[in-house]
Amino acid sequence: MEETLQALKQQAAELIKGADALPKLQEARVKYLGKKGELTALLKGLGKLAAEERPRMGALVNTVRQELEAMIEDVQSKLEAEVLAAKLSTEKIDITLPGRAARQGHVHPLTAVNEMIEAFFMKMGYTVAEGPEIESDHFNFECLNLPADHPARDMQDSFYITENILLRTHTSPVQARTLQSQEPNSPVRMIAPGKVYRWDYDATHSPVFHQVEGLVVDKGITFSDLKGTLELFLRHIFGEETKVRFRTSFFPFTEPSAEVDISCCMCHGEGCRVCSHTGWLEILGCGMVHPEVLRINGYDPNEVQGFAFGMGVERIAMLLYGIGDLRLFYEDDVRFLKQF
Repeated sequence: MEETLQALKQQAAELIKGADALPKLQEARVKYLGKKGELTALLKGLGKLAAEERPRMGALVNTVRQELEAMIEDVQSKLEAEVLAAKLSTEKIDITLPGRAARQGHVHPLTAVNEMIEAFFMKMGYTVAEGPEIESDHFNFECLNLPADHPARDMQDSFYITENILLRTHTSPVQARTLQSQEPNSPVRMIAPGKVYRWDYDATHSPVFHQVEGLVVDKGITFSDLKGTLELFLRHIFGEETKVRFRTSFFPFTEPSAEVDISCCMCHGEGCRVCSHTGWLEILGCGMVHPEVLRINGYDPNEVQGFAFGMGVERIAMLLYGIGDLRLFYEDDVRFLKQF
């Protein structure tokens, strides 16, 4: 039996050392050391030996088992190291390469321009007021001197939800709400930024767009105050060299009213396609608050006066950034937005 054990040991050692992959090594383990393995069978056959031979042969079998297990562990460690080395060679990372920086977002160009406008007027002492985008006919029109039969309503292309509820066509209702929330004839200096809605859609119009309207009411307010305020604002936005002119116009909630133009920021007043070769660009509307608007909203036009103005944020952004189509602001094209 001892000769058989030595022969089995030699065969097992040759098979283990010759294993060139982990599956083959596992086969050798099972063949000799498994529950039905050859060495296990030899150990079970010790019972057939004489009593005085069993202890010696049992110790020899256990010694051979321990030697084979140590041999298997050694070969297994080498094979696993080879597998790991091969994996690392194919999946290695060059740590000398610069890292991939995370892409950072930024504010939308319309948001940036809106914040720029708000910052300017807040430095001048204006408060920022907000109001509902779903508005009543009363605040959207009637409180602004636009009764039900007023022809100026036809210029608004309104989205009506019910007969008396609509999506606001301008942020002017916030001015009316602000006046009505104050003590009569108390001073007001506010701007009202926000989204407005009109049935319009082309390269220069959108059914949803942004406005910033302003209102100042106090004793002794004149058109000169309005003119000086807007000149300061427009030169702050478009540059100190910007020229500003006022043209008479009509708005039902102001009297007198004016359209405000700036010298073209593309050609600097020389004339180009953007300004239709006039050298001027229309930028906003304004005027002195109509006495009837003050009266409707609880103020006495004999005691206080005021001025109001309104501008489209998209219009200013298009001029600042040289954008030719207003619809680009709303298409969420990353190629467009990345430029800002």
